[in-house]
Amino acid sequence: MSPVHSSNTATAPRATLRLQLHAGYTLNDVCADLSYFARLGVSHLYLSPISQSRSGSTHGYDVVDHGAIDPERGGEPAFRRLAHEVRRAGMGILLDIVPNHMATDPANAWWWDVLKFGPHSARARWFDINWEAPALPGKVLAPFLGRPYARALYAGDIRVQHEAARGLHVVVHGRPYPLSPESLASLGLQVATEADTMPPQEVQRILHDHDVSHREGRRRLHQLLQRQHYCLSWWRRAADSINWRRFFEVSELIGVRVEEDEVFDAVHALPLQLYAEGLIDGLRIDHVDGLAYPLAYCRRLHDAMVKAAASRPPSLCTDRPWIVVEKILAHGETLDDRWRVSGTSGYDFAADVGGLLHDGAGEAPLSAAWTEICRNPQPPHAWLLEARGEMLARHFIAEREGLLAALRRLPIPAGEGQLDDSALTRAVDALLRHYPTYRSYVEEGTRALHDQYWFDRALQGAGEDLSNDEDALAALRVLDRWLGRDAAGSDEGCKAIQRFQQLTPPLAAKALEDTVFYRYGRLLSRNEVGSHPDVFALSVAAFHQANEHRAEASPRGLLATATHDHKRGEDVRARLAVLSEIPEVWWHASRRWMSAWEHGLPTDADSRAFHYMLLQTVLGAWPPELSPDDEDHIKHYLERIAQWCIKALREGKLISGWFEPQVEREQHWLNYLQELLPGRPGHAMLQELAGFAQRLEPGAIANGLMQTAMRLMSPGIPDLYQGTEWRDFSLVDPDNRRPVDFHAREHCLEQALQGPSGRIRPPLAAKGWDAAAWGDGRIKQALIAALLGLRRECAAAFCDGYEAVEIRGTDTQNLVGFVRGREIVVLAAVKCAASMHQNRDGVPVLPAGFWEDDAALILPEPDANWEDVLRGRRIGPRNGLIPLADLLAGFPLAVLRRDQG
Repeated sequence: MSPVHSSNTATAPRATLRLQLHAGYTLNDVCADLSYFARLGVSHLYLSPISQSRSGSTHGYDVVDHGAIDPERGGEPAFRRLAHEVRRAGMGILLDIVPNHMATDPANAWWWDVLKFGPHSARARWFDINWEAPALPGKVLAPFLGRPYARALYAGDIRVQHEAARGLHVVVHGRPYPLSPESLASLGLQVATEADTMPPQEVQRILHDHDVSHREGRRRLHQLLQRQHYCLSWWRRAADSINWRRFFEVSELIGVRVEEDEVFDAVHALPLQLYAEGLIDGLRIDHVDGLAYPLAYCRRLHDAMVKAAASRPPSLCTDRPWIVVEKILAHGETLDDRWRVSGTSGYDFAADVGGLLHDGAGEAPLSAAWTEICRNPQPPHAWLLEARGEMLARHFIAEREGLLAALRRLPIPAGEGQLDDSALTRAVDALLRHYPTYRSYVEEGTRALHDQYWFDRALQGAGEDLSNDEDALAALRVLDRWLGRDAAGSDEGCKAIQRFQQLTPPLAAKALEDTVFYRYGRLLSRNEVGSHPDVFALSVAAFHQANEHRAEASPRGLLATATHDHKRGEDVRARLAVLSEIPEVWWHASRRWMSAWEHGLPTDADSRAFHYMLLQTVLGAWPPELSPDDEDHIKHYLERIAQWCIKALREGKLISGWFEPQVEREQHWLNYLQELLPGRPGHAMLQELAGFAQRLEPGAIANGLMQTAMRLMSPGIPDLYQGTEWRDFSLVDPDNRRPVDFHAREHCLEQALQGPSGRIRPPLAAKGWDAAAWGDGRIKQALIAALLGLRRECAAAFCDGYEAVEIRGTDTQNLVGFVRGREIVVLAAVKCAASMHQNRDGVPVLPAGFWEDDAALILPEPDANWEDVLRGRRIGPRNGLIPLADLLAGFPLAVLRRDQG
């Protein structure tokens, strides 16, 4: 890539807009929509990976070439044009990169070279492959057959083929695999022979000799395959036989050893060049916990960006690199000072603000209802422990055995007796089940205090499980020392620690996000990436504490409430959160619906639990404008629900599963949905459910706008996910990655502009909006634009700390009030959504008299005058007080700006 420096000035991160790039929405399309993004008020486009990925990829995380910009997404010319136009618009780019894994695809030259040359390949150590695995010495498992090897061979799934570009090679289900030079020599070919210069008669001889239509051909093909550096096998063998690290349990993605110098340089050459040229301003690191040494990686990347910054245009110089990491933090976990990053990609904020919307008083009755439905009184944590046990036994067999093998090679620490192997296995399993965070970070020397706290939590839980197993308890003590309490010491000790630390992240993710979240359904709004079902609600005080930490520790970390990985959209969760305030009303309605319309559904506990979760899904994702009698649109909606159904059933692994889909059992639920269509027997229930959704609308709108305001005003960099500037009723992918009509959104934003100033019409103004604007998302869009404009105009205030404001009066415990830089005051009421109703103008409001006469906001600058940004009015305080009945008249949200005049 030839360097082209921009002459524009640097843009400080203020807000990001996440965009999903693919062949259907390319860098050129982003360029066409740029004027809208700039007008909305974001400072940076946050782009999904642009490195070349496998053909047809819809997400970009299956990279095949780290050094090239994907031509399907527009290629390098389109990116350079976009970067130039972004600078002209006074914006910047935050780029998502994928250092943890690559696609096992023939277009991946590194992977092809490894398959061809095996341990002798120049890339053999670039991937996380165990070349010394006892069952596959010097080979890599290729678990890509659709059936067992012998059957695949007989059926002709594996063939020898010749083409000019690749020469002789193997084809499996239409995908090519190379033949090693040694195996070609065994066929009587010169290894140095060019692929496309083989005599035609020689090609025909070899193809005939290996023709699978006859027995001798199959025998020869089998012998040829035995000489390869890869071992083709049935895909089901991956769980117990894989000898390389995958992304979670996805065999299409292989782990990369980015801890190696040459690998790091190759993976990061392109993003560092783009940064040095001033074409991007920061990096988002995908799945940082999958790396061998995340802390060392982040330090190295930080230093590399500092070095690259010296080549940036002078106008784009920055004091420190902007690096955010995709990391799931456990409740109470923070990034400590070992991390050289700006913060996380924002799942932790989504968990906090989601908890803030929920009423803790609803936890007990909703838990009781759930227990009655699923006939399982266990708390959420017990569901997680059970799921982790299943994952270890069925999905991560090879990874678990690799860890045990590494531990067995370690010497017993001084003072400890001999270990029984079965006791060691029980101890390892218990420790893995109970590990409370994604991983520990033992990279140099002994375990740090921050890690020791979480390790002790795991030891305590494991110890309770093994309380009557003295041998396993002794093994636990040894594990504590082996895995970091003592110095790592030997290479074997480091390998054991690495295997442990790279097993806990996929185990945590697959057990919770991809299993328990589809099994445990007390209230689905709390089953979200970054959240834990143990944490039902968050107090105002706890929310303040979390924000104070963000202001101090990660003011440039992202704040997310919707992502390409969310389980359900932010406004689905906002609506379902209202149920936490009316648990008895919800339980009465859902129980009636479950009893009245079962339509031949199974009545076992797992099916009843899924039925309850399905009702929540239909209710939560219900489009506000949808009439239950609109047959065409109802069909489309139920198709989306059916897509969710299949995924949820298979992820839950109780009624169906990805490994063995139970199509007949899945069909029960698809038939159930069909019976809800107009004219069918279950339609009356759907009408009732739609009416219930309409009843929740005032509170759902309120929760959604409070969530939006908190994200935009809290310490950190608010992140908008594409399209969610309108209300977001999406479900899990692929539903949350549907095309976005940015042109329609731009038109609505233009309609919200007032006068030649170009300022947004105040979103909570008494006049100027029709009633439909609250439901269709135009108010939400105007709120986003108004508050992003405020962040731009008062940038210094949002860099100057965070402080909770004082609120006087009774019954104000659910008011969230804080000040930014002594200049901006934010006040919002939460956990009162069920009290909201629509007034005659269609505006969601609290009832008259909701606030006591003595309830008032105590202003941080008592003598100043203030502008009510969201209502377009000026407020003069009385003795430094503003009565809540005046400030929050109607909609219970206010953002004040100190009058500078």
